[in-house]
Amino acid sequence: MMNMKRFLFGTFVSLLAHSAIMAQDAMSSSAERALTGPLVVETPSGKVKGCEQEGSLAFLGIPYAKVERFQPPMAVDRWDTLMICDHWGPQAMQMVHGRKLSEREMSEKHSCVLNVWTTDLKARKPVMVWLHGGGFDSGTSAWNPGMALARKDVVVVSVNHRLNILGFLDLSACSEQYKHSANVGMLDVVAALQWVKTNIRLFGGDPDNVTIFGESGGGGKVGTLLCMPPAKGLFHKAIIMSGTILNVNTKAMSEQLGAAVLKELGIDKEHIDRIKDVPYEELYAAGQRAMAASIGTRKPGTPMMWGFGPTPDGETLLQQPFQPGFAAISDDVPIMIGTTFNELQRLAYQQPMTLDQARTALQPTFGEDTDAYISAFKEAYPDATPQDLVSIDWLFRPKTIITADYIAESRKARTFTYMFQWRSPVTNASQHGHELKFCFNTLHHSKNELPEASQQDLALADLMSSAWAQFAHTGDPNINGLPQWKPYTAQNGVMMVFDHHCVIRHNPDRHLEQLINKHCFKQLDEFYKK
Repeated sequence: MMNMKRFLFGTFVSLLAHSAIMAQDAMSSSAERALTGPLVVETPSGKVKGCEQEGSLAFLGIPYAKVERFQPPMAVDRWDTLMICDHWGPQAMQMVHGRKLSEREMSEKHSCVLNVWTTDLKARKPVMVWLHGGGFDSGTSAWNPGMALARKDVVVVSVNHRLNILGFLDLSACSEQYKHSANVGMLDVVAALQWVKTNIRLFGGDPDNVTIFGESGGGGKVGTLLCMPPAKGLFHKAIIMSGTILNVNTKAMSEQLGAAVLKELGIDKEHIDRIKDVPYEELYAAGQRAMAASIGTRKPGTPMMWGFGPTPDGETLLQQPFQPGFAAISDDVPIMIGTTFNELQRLAYQQPMTLDQARTALQPTFGEDTDAYISAFKEAYPDATPQDLVSIDWLFRPKTIITADYIAESRKARTFTYMFQWRSPVTNASQHGHELKFCFNTLHHSKNELPEASQQDLALADLMSSAWAQFAHTGDPNINGLPQWKPYTAQNGVMMVFDHHCVIRHNPDRHLEQLINKHCFKQLDEFYKK
């Protein structure tokens, strides 16, 4: 009997030991699967694990660089643990209203992150690198997720980078160690493109077929990259959406602003490193005061940008873009460029308006050319209403024509132009940024502008996102379902109109835009006369 008890006890102990070994093996196997699997990619810097998002694989918040204040980006430190990339990384430091954001949401040290959407890690698809709007002052890549566009047989990447005073304070006249401080925000973007060059094969992308695209300030960033020698060869096509506001920073202006910032902070050149320790909110506020006291502040909606934005230095940036074109180093890059019908113009669709009322509203801007403006408008848009006369874009389209004319004539690569004329049922307008939900094919993310998407809306989103992806594939946006879209010249004026019914128009508004340019850009003319 005693032997039987010993036998049963020994068997029980053996079973426990075996179970423990089995559990340990299961845990090891589970851990190993977690470190591999279809959502894990091993980059040179470390392993990242993504997540599924609406039919694509998403890898969010991957670090691509580390930064020190006012210094060019540096290689990111390698990590040994599995990085879970299923949530947005921190946005760049900027002024926000409402609650205070956590370090995980907004960071100075850790905001150089990017996001990748793909559908096949083993493919070799064209890559589309998205640069968010917000001027050079604010914004985040989280505004425009790329999961639906990635389903158009491309890999989508979006980027966070340093902005405002942290990205563009020129301290080069004070110390050699700050030689590139005026452009570190754009050098961050270059670092992101270098990350794409090195890593994107691991996510199913082709590093030799990269398209940069952006809207508003993001379009300005695309134009800036076309003038940056460090970015040459890192991208092969470019899409500029509502981005032709002119940045007029000169080296003299940015150095003057940098000196004014130091003066506001009470820091002299001998102790310039103290600026590294100034709290961000205090630094930003000093920057705004310094701008007012030196080069002047800019009103939003005016045709020029200056202050904390890129500055030509002959090395990292050869020239400002759109003046009227881009640096010769990018002559072989095909460009698609366009605007929306209303953009940032104040709208007059909320109430009835007669032609005489429109004429009265136009008089302060166009003076003796008011009737000529109305006549040119009717020629360009025969079905327009009096409200349209005062609600059309006066900011982006005229300079887009000037830039398109110049680059189509002077560059080797082709140019394609468009206008987005779909109107929101909420505002009856085609406003700044309204095209984004169409080219990203994310109408379901825009309930405030489009509470209920119609079949026509969905079809337009499918067409536009397909055209954007096709341009990334070949440098030519022609697809089935659109009329033939020929490259632009000043003579043919070919412009694709995106609306429920897409059509090609030829120089429909050249005379109108010449009048707008004459009367709405006097501030710019005065600047160049100085």
